[in-house]
Amino acid sequence: MNQQIIKLSGAEEQLKALLLAQGKDEAATQFAANGLPTRRIEAYHYTDLKTLLRDVPSALAQANDGNKAARSEFAGTARVEIVNGELAGDFDLEGVSVATSANAASGDDSVVLISEALVGDTVEIKVSGELDQVLHIDRIIDGDAAINADKVTVEVADGCKVTLLETFNGSDAAHLGLATTEISLGEGAQVVHLQLDGNSNETRHFANNRYSLAADSLLRTFVQHTETPLSRTVVTADFNGGGAHADFAGLNLLAGKQHADITLNVNHLVPNTTSTEMFKNVVHDGAKAVFQGKIVVAKDAQKTDAQMMSQGLILSERGEVLVKPELEIFADDVICAHGATCGELDENSLFYLMSRGIPRKEAKAMLIRAFLAEMFEPIEVEAVVKQLEARVDSWLDDREEA
Repeated sequence: MNQQIIKLSGAEEQLKALLLAQGKDEAATQFAANGLPTRRIEAYHYTDLKTLLRDVPSALAQANDGNKAARSEFAGTARVEIVNGELAGDFDLEGVSVATSANAASGDDSVVLISEALVGDTVEIKVSGELDQVLHIDRIIDGDAAINADKVTVEVADGCKVTLLETFNGSDAAHLGLATTEISLGEGAQVVHLQLDGNSNETRHFANNRYSLAADSLLRTFVQHTETPLSRTVVTADFNGGGAHADFAGLNLLAGKQHADITLNVNHLVPNTTSTEMFKNVVHDGAKAVFQGKIVVAKDAQKTDAQMMSQGLILSERGEVLVKPELEIFADDVICAHGATCGELDENSLFYLMSRGIPRKEAKAMLIRAFLAEMFEPIEVEAVVKQLEARVDSWLDDREEA
């Protein structure tokens, strides 16, 4: 049977050329056969990249010792700095080792295929103790507009505890960022993973977060999109040991013509595992927020308890919040549920505040902050909470009529 030939867009031709230039012939051939994902692919139904990603930079980000990235905004953290895909500076902290290794590329869709194929060395972090200090993974794209692909793996040993703060930043250029983060939790390990997107309003950002949970491990995650014009984070978690628990959370805070997608895949594969999922979306102007959440309970995964909720707040007539929650349950002794709400600010609450002399814009801002407060309460890193609140304040200040 003849393979179907598709017509590649300018952006797709550029990506193919970059793969070939890097000697990734097999990946280039595979990419050319499929192109960027379109709405015909279920996982990208609301994020048609063939339409949304019309241009890409013509060069890959290059390591340059002359580039000096901004220092961390989070004082007191142990910082692992990655600039243009390469480990930068020295790192020395008891209980943590940082090294690099050749990347073993693989990909289950075109975006992951490109990201994995263009990664240079993988940054490997191994945690072998209980850390009191927050471990800050600072991923930066510096210089002129470029495509940057990097990958970080974190292995947390049995019984160890760590808070991982992962930030994405860069110069004010139209970068394309492709980031992979893989975190493996040993038995009884405890991990908090906070991921903040601080890229410029010109950068397109794509991230893949993958988690593997062993028995009795605890995981808490948080993902945030605010500035970038186009962003997509895919969160995948496999529960491989009984007694494991995870809390997943995320926020899209959008305006203008921004498009942000958080896609969640939670796989309960063994008995006696639990999870909660809470995601919120706030849109203004003509922005579009997407949340896709899928929980799969395997046949042998009895006693699973999984509760997923998505909430949306639409502040304009043209804003869109698109939500697709899914449950696939193959076991019979489980407690699983999903829910989704979407609407405008409550007029009665708004009227009450205004009747107390609070101006309309300020009253709306108070209600939006209250809507988001639930997301920030579980975060125990004060500096992160302050920055998130500052981003919300800045976002509200930029809205003439939030």
